[in-house]
Amino acid sequence: MANALATLASMFEMDRESDIVILRIRHQSVPAYCQVLEKEIDGKLWYHDIKQYLKNKEYLAGATENNKRTLRRMVGGYLLNGEVLYKRSSDMTLLWCVDEKEANEILEEIHEGVFGTHASVPNMARKILRVGYYWVKMEVDCCEHVRRCHKFQIYVDNIKTPTTPLNPKASNGHRFILVAIDYFTKWVEAASYPNVTKNVVVKFVKRDLICRYGVPSRIITDNGTNLNNKMMIVLCEQFKIHHHRSTPYRPKENGAVEAANKNIKKIIQKMVVTYRDWHEMLSFALHGYRTTVHISTGATPYSLVYGAEAILPIEVEIPSLWVLMEAELEEAEWMEIQYDQLNLIEGKRLAMLCQG
Repeated sequence: MANALATLASMFEMDRESDIVILRIRHQSVPAYCQVLEKEIDGKLWYHDIKQYLKNKEYLAGATENNKRTLRRMVGGYLLNGEVLYKRSSDMTLLWCVDEKEANEILEEIHEGVFGTHASVPNMARKILRVGYYWVKMEVDCCEHVRRCHKFQIYVDNIKTPTTPLNPKASNGHRFILVAIDYFTKWVEAASYPNVTKNVVVKFVKRDLICRYGVPSRIITDNGTNLNNKMMIVLCEQFKIHHHRSTPYRPKENGAVEAANKNIKKIIQKMVVTYRDWHEMLSFALHGYRTTVHISTGATPYSLVYGAEAILPIEVEIPSLWVLMEAELEEAEWMEIQYDQLNLIEGKRLAMLCQG
């Protein structure tokens, strides 16, 4: 096959008098699908026709039979509850249809808000859908918003970036971040320190891991002396923890925490203002990481640990369906729902395990 393809051009015969058709290739500055939809110019909301039909069975003035048939087919994916219009997602979750002003607020909060991670277009759109919002130009607007984001463009993955100076110390003197990750749920715990000594490591394992989540069955570390010493051996013997070490000079052996390190550093870089306040942004970066859907699991680490999604600040400003429903619940009903979510968490974890 390779030889046939290599000699294909030489087998083609063409007369000198034959016309050569010039093939013109058009270069798109953004993906083509991002240029399909244009902004409405009639001043009406994008869902105006859908809402009017669901509410009053009215068609747009001058609509043809083809337009009417298309509208009837389209409204099957929407639900009108009072004055609020919802879009049915593929898994039958109801997404609140928002207008242009609310969409801009959501974009800003999700991308560069308090817990914003300056995520890429797919992750950004996925997070908006998970929170419970929808508008027809969502992916287009995400493309435009990310393209205008200065920090995203600076810190986007690029192997050809020039060398830069090392990041300075934080204002409190901290230089290092100690990171631990749960291989199953991808939940990350991290804390900053001036130096990562053996005493710091043992204290971190006791305070941030054992006292919060219980005793782990095993811990995997690299071969640093601060992670492999007598104090660590005593700690593992005390709590019956199996301590494993990754292969020297092979970071892939402990790839999960290496990937978490890279992602957390990227998030902090995009969130900091003065570059000496990065230690203050660590908690917000961790929250953003924990509430982002991971491709390997198909869920957020937060939902796999607690059985429910975290309420983001934008859901308080523009109440999502879950926030609205929760506000109407009595305390007994709310507790029953929380209990059901805890019972169903094993199913979520099993689904994640099957996907992985």
